[in-house]
Amino acid sequence: MTDYYRSSGDGDSTQQQPSVNADTSANANAMGTPQTTETPETAAMPETYGSQAWPPPPAYGPTVAAAPAGPAHHAAAPAPAPVRAKRPVALLAAVALAAAVVGGGSAALVGRYTDSGTSNSASSIISGTPVSQSSKGTVAGVAAALSPTIVEINATSTSGAATGSGVIITSDGEIITNNHVISGASTLKVQLSTGKSYTAQVVGTDPDKDLALIKLEGASGLKTATLGDSSQVAVGDQVVAIGSPEGLTGTVTSGIVSALNRDVTVAKEDGESQSQQEQQGGNGNGWPFEFGGQQFNGDTGSSKTTYKALQTDASLNPGNSGGALINMNGEIIGINSAMYAPSSSSAGSSSSAGSVGLGFAIPVNTVKADLAKLRSGGSGS
Repeated sequence: MTDYYRSSGDGDSTQQQPSVNADTSANANAMGTPQTTETPETAAMPETYGSQAWPPPPAYGPTVAAAPAGPAHHAAAPAPAPVRAKRPVALLAAVALAAAVVGGGSAALVGRYTDSGTSNSASSIISGTPVSQSSKGTVAGVAAALSPTIVEINATSTSGAATGSGVIITSDGEIITNNHVISGASTLKVQLSTGKSYTAQVVGTDPDKDLALIKLEGASGLKTATLGDSSQVAVGDQVVAIGSPEGLTGTVTSGIVSALNRDVTVAKEDGESQSQQEQQGGNGNGWPFEFGGQQFNGDTGSSKTTYKALQTDASLNPGNSGGALINMNGEIIGINSAMYAPSSSSAGSSSSAGSVGLGFAIPVNTVKADLAKLRSGGSGS
């Protein structure tokens, strides 16, 4: 028996035609007609009625309809389609990869600051002790946060003793100060804001920039100052100065930035520096410097250096040298280095009349750019 199905293009859905062999066989039995044994060759031939085969062959090949689903169907099941990864899984994988990349970049960045204490860019900020959010922008808030990071330096030499200030930049006791504060000293004693004292050694000096780096012996866990970006300083910005004028540890004054890029000249030879130190200790009017073609506080000598400085009207007095000039976010923007302290006409030429609002600070970006050199001994060692 051969079954034919209509194509899906026919008017009706697929439908099985009646079997002719079954009907003719039944009629032959009823009429007593002898049965003819069907062979494979005869079974393959269509039955004919007269000259026409039944059923007539279609004009095109039969279309086999899909077998109905159900437990009685024994046709082979189609191969399962490949399972695609769901979008959330792919998204999570992408996020994980991005996090790994960012995390690695962050770890590399932390390593740069932890290993060297500074980055390659002098304009980048080196984090330290922050000002609390509620106190940010106030003199009291800045003073409370930064005072523990400012120290008093007592330098002793064969010529006498002198007092200056310094800024802690690492928790194990690296301190930035002025070269003229420690130049020629045989011993250095450093006192923290807590009153605790340490002996310090000179790590490196740079007389051309009037900078020096010293290191406390046996110190750890110290609070450090945040080194800001002096390229962002503008005339009129409010500032706070902290230092040890006349040995008064932790003295806080405030003012504004009066000018930028002032050319300040100071002495850099040891002998002349010792003269400056003696004057800072209270026997003179301050440390000598030149500004605008004039000398202030004495003779700067023949060996001297000139640098660009920030000018401030914050009160600076002998002993503030090496201390911090700080913005209202609690970031160091300069290292105080020179101030004008004219003699008091009523007290005689040997006493100081104090600050008249003319002070100068080395920009902190100059300090950061010089740190690697200072750590390797500097140019003056």
